[in-house]
Amino acid sequence: MKRQIEPELLDELPADDPRAMRSRQDLRRINAWMCNTRIMTRTLRSTAQSHSPRKLVELGAGDGTFLLRIAQKLGDGWNGTEAVLVDRMGIVAPETLREFENSGWRAKVVSADVFDWLKHYEPCDIMIANLFLHHFSDAKLAGLFQQAARNIRAFIGIEPRRWMWSVFFGRLLWMIGCNDVTRHDALISIRAGFAREELSALWPRNGPWILHERAENFSSHLFVALNGSSSSSSSSSS
Repeated sequence: MKRQIEPELLDELPADDPRAMRSRQDLRRINAWMCNTRIMTRTLRSTAQSHSPRKLVELGAGDGTFLLRIAQKLGDGWNGTEAVLVDRMGIVAPETLREFENSGWRAKVVSADVFDWLKHYEPCDIMIANLFLHHFSDAKLAGLFQQAARNIRAFIGIEPRRWMWSVFFGRLLWMIGCNDVTRHDALISIRAGFAREELSALWPRNGPWILHERAENFSSHLFVALNGSSSSSSSSSS
């Protein structure tokens, strides 16, 4: 299946549109169904090893609840982590920020276009993205990666896995109550998703980067870039 990028309804609807609000609720269930929260939590633990990051950035953070669930799962060893939630819509609720505080994290919302923000961002330990990278062409992603790689120790992305089984399950989202926006966008997201080592091919080759890329479960695709100069990982590059 060739990669194909099309506009998604959720990106075009106003943030306070009832269908958009319902779709964001659907996405929380989809993340659970895809096991993306578990995958990201496990990958963050293995990436950070015994040293929790001082600053963690999420690109395309949406309403912030994906990273909040991860913060709650990571436990006390990650207390004091600063979470920077970057999204052009700025829809993180005050109660979500309070829940970050209750989990021992300090969360900051940045309402900005990710590409503009990356031109001037401060160094951070780890940068993550969940169901975000597939929105962009290969050329845009190469530029995003070039900017991101300047000041981070690690990048972790989870995206739709582009293969026929994902399409099959995407057509069944009505069974878990997803609305028309979510059902429409899910199939577009899958066709724009990734397979094999497509993201690794776009990551800049300057520097001692260690790349891992693989399918996760039936529907998710995981990409990890580790800066070898600041990582004690002994894994080989993909």
